[in-house]
Amino acid sequence: MPDPGRIRLFSTTLGAAGVPAVLLVHGWGGDGREWSPHAEALARHFRVIVPDLRGHGRSKVPDEGNTPVEMADDLAALLDTLAPGPVTAVGHSMGGQVVNLLAVRHPHLVRSVVTLDPAHGADGTEVAEIPARLADYRANGARAAAVFVAGAFGPTAPLGLRTAHLRTMLATPDHVIAQSYAGMYTDPGAVGVRPHSEAYLRRRTQPALTVWTAAEAAAWERGTLTVPGSRVDHWPDSGHYLHEEYVERTIRLLRDRSGRVRPT
Repeated sequence: MPDPGRIRLFSTTLGAAGVPAVLLVHGWGGDGREWSPHAEALARHFRVIVPDLRGHGRSKVPDEGNTPVEMADDLAALLDTLAPGPVTAVGHSMGGQVVNLLAVRHPHLVRSVVTLDPAHGADGTEVAEIPARLADYRANGARAAAVFVAGAFGPTAPLGLRTAHLRTMLATPDHVIAQSYAGMYTDPGAVGVRPHSEAYLRRRTQPALTVWTAAEAAAWERGTLTVPGSRVDHWPDSGHYLHEEYVERTIRLLRDRSGRVRPT
């Protein structure tokens, strides 16, 4: 039964009922609009659910609790309401962490997991920079996060993509930016730092596909895979928003993955 205590997410659903379902989850400071071309293409074969996470886009903005764990539980309530059957849960960046949390916390709702440049596995210099980044986000909110976004695209990114994401990030409430980042990396139980990520990823029972833009991260995550049918890909030619820089390539990947992977 849906949890009446959860907030209601804004979401859109495309495609017919009674076919395999795909859940498309955006990242930190984004919203579901970034999945629009993927959703339309995938809806020819699948039921496609595109939410805005709490604190983002057109969903409710709580004063507290804007963290990946709460976002995952919100998605569970949404899926319980829509009852699409187990989904292929796809997430970009923070959304990748959210769908992994969904898969571990609510395994009956998830058929397989696809994460694109996910917000887990932080190591080395990235970990050392977390305290200063969090302090900046707490002080300056979306303006500080926009600096990250501005440098997150590859040289062949479509014209206008950077500006679209800057606008979306700057429209995200400042407290959501800081709480989400802390929820990813510093809150008790956060799974973004590599040792915690490794332990958490090994708890997944579903086949998983991760696509990284960094070779080192791809090599690391290959060592965490335990479920048959899982794999890690490396796209060295892309920036962080790989699903939007290479839309057709991503659609082919998701169409193949959603159609072939079966529950374990």
